[in-house]
Amino acid sequence: MDKRNAAATIDRRKFVARLLAGIPDALVVTGLGSPSYDVFATGDRDSNFYLWGAMGGAASLGLGLALAQSEKSVVVVTGDGEQLMGIGSLATIAAKQPSNLTIVVLDNGHYGETGMQQSHSSLGTDLVVVARGFGITDTLAIRDEDEYPQLVERVLARKGPVFAQVHIKVEEPPRALPPRDGVHLKNRFRAALGYETF
Repeated sequence: MDKRNAAATIDRRKFVARLLAGIPDALVVTGLGSPSYDVFATGDRDSNFYLWGAMGGAASLGLGLALAQSEKSVVVVTGDGEQLMGIGSLATIAAKQPSNLTIVVLDNGHYGETGMQQSHSSLGTDLVVVARGFGITDTLAIRDEDEYPQLVERVLARKGPVFAQVHIKVEEPPRALPPRDGVHLKNRFRAALGYETF
């Protein structure tokens, strides 16, 4: 295992809870699996959009949302495996430069939903370097739980796009399952934005 992940000490649930407590008005999109469970475990809210499938699609959905809701902070909370599958979305984010978009990758170096196989981020791929290579200039690697205020400040400043790789411990906390009804999630999210539901 790559030493970057082996030495990780950040508790994923605690980090996500502290981050979201600092950005209560942000629109949150989650990647499938554990990031959805982490966000839901902090307290469900109508402005959370949980992706139950569409692996690789979280950052792209976040980009579209950020462009459509330019006055609001949009935060994508996803995992390293999901982001690796949708890696090309970072190029489009860099090209569009949405100032209100923050991508938070919870990186344990493993594919948590398919049996904890090692992902490329524990085999030598540095996601921060990749994001910079695509053209996202505000990037950071978070290795300590107490560094979360740096991320909160960036979300609130809306001078992005921002890409953050959060090195979390390799663990699987108990699952906290958000609603699985896609129509319900879509409708309540639209209602939270003041749109008609159908």
